[in-house]
Amino acid sequence: MAPFLPAEALNYVCQLLHENPCHLHIKPPRSSKLGDFRAPHGNRRAEITVNGDLNKYAFTITLIHELAHLRTWNAHQNKVKPHGSEWKNEFRKLLLPLFELHTFPENVERALASYLKNPAASSCTDIHLQKALKNYDRGEQLPMVDELPVNSLFVYQNRRLFKKLGKVRKRIRCEEVKTGKIYLFSPIAEVKLFHQSPVENPVS
Repeated sequence: MAPFLPAEALNYVCQLLHENPCHLHIKPPRSSKLGDFRAPHGNRRAEITVNGDLNKYAFTITLIHELAHLRTWNAHQNKVKPHGSEWKNEFRKLLLPLFELHTFPENVERALASYLKNPAASSCTDIHLQKALKNYDRGEQLPMVDELPVNSLFVYQNRRLFKKLGKVRKRIRCEEVKTGKIYLFSPIAEVKLFHQSPVENPVS
């Protein structure tokens, strides 16, 4: 576990895994989710997966998220909502010792403390927390749609060209340049800013 966790969190998280037996699988990158929990079934032990490409702070938060599911299941089985008050209380309970261990950088700690006031089903939905965590990602740093000026052109998933139009509630309204169709983007979707030269054609 050492390569995936901050040194400050290693002993604590290993203790949690020892106290809450499960099959933990480190997965290749998945665009649809950062991690998940599967309840035990028959002779099959509970299973937790976490994406292995996450930075250490995002990996820790995601693993604690899933361990909170495991502990909630052990206490209540399927009698409570997956992200109801029982899970939220368990998630907070498991994360608080990491604050005492000074696990997170100051900007992540501030964003995480705010997020914990009412944690959602996925930390991905909290734009302030995701922006803070993004600073510690490995590899190329891509901008989020929310960070681009209105009327910016950007490429999504290396294929389609879009123009940012503006916000609609919690989403970003964008126009696909080729078709003129309107799409609503998550504000934290990572994209590539498109710089068009005078002779360059838009992405098809």
